[in-house]
Amino acid sequence: MTTDVPFRILPQLDDRNRHFWTSGAQGVLQILRCQQCGYYLHPPTPICPECRSTDLAAEAVSGEATVVTFSINHQQWMPGPEVPFVAAIVELVEDPSVRLRTNIVGCAPDDVHIDMAVTVVFEHHPDPDGDIYIPLFTPRSSSGGTEA
Repeated sequence: MTTDVPFRILPQLDDRNRHFWTSGAQGVLQILRCQQCGYYLHPPTPICPECRSTDLAAEAVSGEATVVTFSINHQQWMPGPEVPFVAAIVELVEDPSVRLRTNIVGCAPDDVHIDMAVTVVFEHHPDPDGDIYIPLFTPRSSSGGTEA
C-alpha cells in the first residue's frame, strides 16, 4: 500500500457517481448499467440513451481494459503525479464503447502501447465526503493489487 499518493483534484461525490468513485474500497470497478436493455452508461446519466429507461443500477465489471490511445506527459503543469506519466483512454472489455480517461501505472511510460491489455488498480484518497478510489490501470501481466 502506498502512503504517499500524488495530489489530484478529486471529484465531488453525488448520488449519480458515488458508485464509480467509491467501489474501489471493495477492489471492484462499478459502471452504471441499464437494467432493461443492458447498456453501460459512462459517465452516469439519469436515463438510458438507448431505451430511455430510468431502471439503472451500478454493476461490477471485470476491471480489464485495452489502451485505445495515450500520451506521455513530461511537463509538470501542477502538483500531481510525478513526470513523466501516462495519460490514457482505455476501453472496457465488457463494452468497448465504455471508455475511461485514466493513468497507466506500474510500468515504464515507454512500455505503454496501443492495444495493451490493462487491469484496474485503485489509488485511495481520504475525503470528508467519503473516501475516493481513483481507478488507474496497470499492465495485465503485472502482479495486481487494489491500490496504486
